[in-house]
Formats: sequence, structure tokens, C-alpha cells
Amino acid sequence: MEALRVIEKVTSKIAPGRAPSFIEVHVIKALETINAKGGVGRTKLSELLGLGVGATRTLVKHLRNEGLIEVSRSGIVLSKFGEKVFSDLRYRISKEIEIPKSPLTVGSFNVAVLIRNAAGSVKYGVEQRDAAIKAGAFGATTLVLSRNKLTMPGVSKDIFQKIQPIHDTLISKLKPTENDVIIIGSANEKRAAEFGAKTAALELLTSEK
Repeated sequence: MEALRVIEKVTSKIAPGRAPSFIEVHVIKALETINAKGGVGRTKLSELLGLGVGATRTLVKHLRNEGLIEVSRSGIVLSKFGEKVFSDLRYRISKEIEIPKSPLTVGSFNVAVLIRNAAGSVKYGVEQRDAAIKAGAFGATTLVLSRNKLTMPGVSKDIFQKIQPIHDTLISKLKPTENDVIIIGSANEKRAAEFGAKTAALELLTSEK
């Protein structure tokens, strides 16, 4: 997947110098933000990413070096290559949605993303949970759509028995199809929950290699 390769390059160190203080999920969020807003400035980008001004400046430099963005007086926009990479990324990882707290999750804020056709790479969900924790979330819940039903790896009982509205929300908003995966990041702050879910999604896609 080209998008993963490019994101990895953006987060690599430009020698000589220190390793960047941002991680892959910041690159994803930056691409999403620039795509949605168009002409976004560094200050606004810094605020939305939760990064310092210096780190954001370095991120923008790396994005530009990889040909993903163009910078002008009107702000930062995606280049044609950046649009292609973002489209590639969005095809595999959906836009996030918020869902209510439930027995499935471990935080006050819960953000879910869908990863297309990735069920074959799921083991027990532990890898996604650990990736989410490293990104600052409390954890992550991994669900797989199999035979038109969302299930949790390694769990045979109906985990949605008492929380059917959560199941219905995930189905109606993310619209999974057979072998798709949904990951829910949980934290006590929305951005941490979102970053946890997307970092876990990246971990899953990376494991396909």
C-alpha cells in the first residue's frame, strides 16, 4: 500500500538531525485536515494536531519534501500526489465517528474507524490495543464483520446483546461489508481516542505486509 510507505517516509529522520516529534497518526490527521479545509495555516494545523509550532513546521517540511502538499500565502493544500495518497488511505481507513460509552469500551470518549478487508490480519486484537495505548489512548476494541454480524476476536458470545443500539450505530454509519474491521479507540479525551483508533488501524494494515 503506497500510502503506508509514504507516511513512513514522512516520519523518518532527515539526517543529520533529531528524529521527528510526530508519529504516523499526525501525518494522517494532517492529510485529513488539509483535504477537508484546504488552504489551512500552520497555526490552525498545529492546534488540530496537538503539536507545538516547531513540530508542526517540521511536519509541514516533511510533507512538502515528499511532494504531498503545496504551500502558498493562502495556506497549505494537497498536491496532486497528496490527493492520490489521501485517496489511497481513505479507501482503507474510513473517516472517524464518535460512539457512546459502553461495556465494549474503556474511556469516556470513544472513536471508531473502519478498515476495509482487513479481517485476515486480525489475531486477538491485542496488537491493536497496544498500538492505541502507545498513541495515548486507554485502549482499543477490535471488531470483525463476519456473516453480517460484528464479533470480537476470540469471543463466542453475543457482545452486543445488551447494547444493540451501539451495534446498529456502527453498522449504519460505517457501513461495513464482509471481512471489514472496526476499531474503537477509547480515552478520556476525544483526540486521544481518535489517534488511538487510527494508530491501531495503521498497525493492522502494516501487519498485512
